[in-house]
Amino acid sequence: MSTLAHFEINNISKLYKGASIESLSDVSFTINVGQTIGILGPNGAGKTTLISILCGLIEPTKGSVTYSSEKGNTISGINLKKIIGFVPQEYAFYHELTPVQNMSYFGSLYNLSKKEIKEKTDDLLSVLGLSHVSNKKISTFSGGMKRKVNLAIGLIHSPSVLFLDEPTVGVDVQSKLSIIDFLKDIRNQGTTIIYTSHHLSEAEDFCDELLLISKGKIVANGPTKQLIEEHQSNDLQSLFIKLTVAE
Repeated sequence: MSTLAHFEINNISKLYKGASIESLSDVSFTINVGQTIGILGPNGAGKTTLISILCGLIEPTKGSVTYSSEKGNTISGINLKKIIGFVPQEYAFYHELTPVQNMSYFGSLYNLSKKEIKEKTDDLLSVLGLSHVSNKKISTFSGGMKRKVNLAIGLIHSPSVLFLDEPTVGVDVQSKLSIIDFLKDIRNQGTTIIYTSHHLSEAEDFCDELLLISKGKIVANGPTKQLIEEHQSNDLQSLFIKLTVAE
C-alpha cells in the first residue's frame, strides 16, 4: 500500500434529513502528513460532523474527501480503513470485557494476527499505564482509565491518521496530562492527528494548526501561533471568543 501524503477536503456541505440549516457549508482545507490539526468551535458548530465525514462514517451532502499517496494515487476502500484510526467521544468498547479482550476483538476486525495483536496490546497498555489492569473488567475502571482504553483501541492497527473527538473530556488532570503526553509521542513518530476539544489551553499547546468553525463554516485556518498574532489576540481563548459565535 502506498504511503499517505496528504488529504484534501473539497467544498463539503452536510444537510441532515429533516434539518433546514446545513451542519457544514462549503468547507475546504488540506492536511499534510505529520500535522496536528485542532478542529475547534462552539457546541453545534459542526466539528463532530466534519470528523465523521473525514473518517468515512457518514457521507457529505455535497463535496468530497480525497486521500492521496506520495505517488499521487487515491487511497480508498479497505486500504483507507487500514490507515485511519478514530477515537470517539463516546466509549467505544465492551464494558464487561477486559482491555485485553477488547483489543483482541477490535484487532481481529483489522485482520491482525494473534501475534500482532498481543504485541500491540502489550505495548499500548504498558505505555498508557494500564498493564496492571489489563485483565480486569473495564466496567470497574475510572473515567481516565476508560479514556485510555478508548485510545488504545483506536491505535491497535497503527494508523497513519488518528481522529480524536474530545479525547480528554471528563478526566482528572493527571489522566489528561498522561494522555496528551502520549499523543505528543505518537505525533513525534509521524502520526497525523486531527483533534477536537473544548480545552482551549490544551489545544493551543498541542496543535500545530487550527481550523476554527462557527455555524458550519470555517472562520480561521492556519498555524496556531500565526492566527493568534494575526488577530491580535493574547491566546487561543481570546481568539476563539473573537471569531466564533455561540450556537
